Amino acid sequence: MDEATRAQHVEAIRRDGYTIVEDAIAPDLVDGLNEALARLERDLGAKPAGNGFEGCRTVRIYNLLAHGAPFAEVPVHASVLPIVEGVLDPGCLISSLSSIAIDPGETAQPIHADDQVIPLEKPHAPIVCNSMWALTDFTEANGATRLVPGSHREPNPEYGGAYETIAAEMPKGSVLLWDGALWHGGGANRTDRRRTGIAMNYCAGFIRQQENQQLGLDPRLVKGFPPRLQELVGYGVYRGLIGHIDKSSPAQRLNGGGEFRSIWEGG
Repeated sequence: MDEATRAQHVEAIRRDGYTIVEDAIAPDLVDGLNEALARLERDLGAKPAGNGFEGCRTVRIYNLLAHGAPFAEVPVHASVLPIVEGVLDPGCLISSLSSIAIDPGETAQPIHADDQVIPLEKPHAPIVCNSMWALTDFTEANGATRLVPGSHREPNPEYGGAYETIAAEMPKGSVLLWDGALWHGGGANRTDRRRTGIAMNYCAGFIRQQENQQLGLDPRLVKGFPPRLQELVGYGVYRGLIGHIDKSSPAQRLNGGGEFRSIWEGG
């Protein structure tokens, strides 16, 4: 992605609260992710959670990085991460990586903001930037994510309230990105086919992650990750201070070596 295109997407998120990158993901990666999710669903016996937020006919699989390839390609994807870094900053972290498969007959998810549990007055600087990878076509009929454009500048919605929304329709292989303050929710699936997406969520480096990556991922697995992915799951240090261990980074402890410059040494 060239810098001009990246800047356009970052500006759209600042202005409208969201953007869509079409043809972002190569077909072979889309196919690989679909195959891996189908295998995991069988192996794990994944079933709908059966509540109003996660859905009664929606299958979700959490902590996908713990299941190896091809999920490690998702957080660092060149069509997505640069935009996220433009909205947050390069010190951002993975908050969660999960799949959301909306089956026929599912009702619409309540409209919400992903950061509304964080007690900050709005509007505020972005602290969460999330994305939805379309592993199938997303249409208004099959449950495409519902959005309230511009709502990232408003107070939090009333949970369960009725709001005027638009459908984030996009073809397979596209990615929707949004400010975590934007009001949104999964749509109702009125078709006879499943709508499958991957929710790749990031937070600012000073925000606690939704899924505890350090306990959720085996350190032996993380040791094989590239350095940038190690940072994204929480083995880095934010601005030379937050997350250090006696002025060394978690990555140094994990890998048995490496360099780190703390904030106290920054002068």
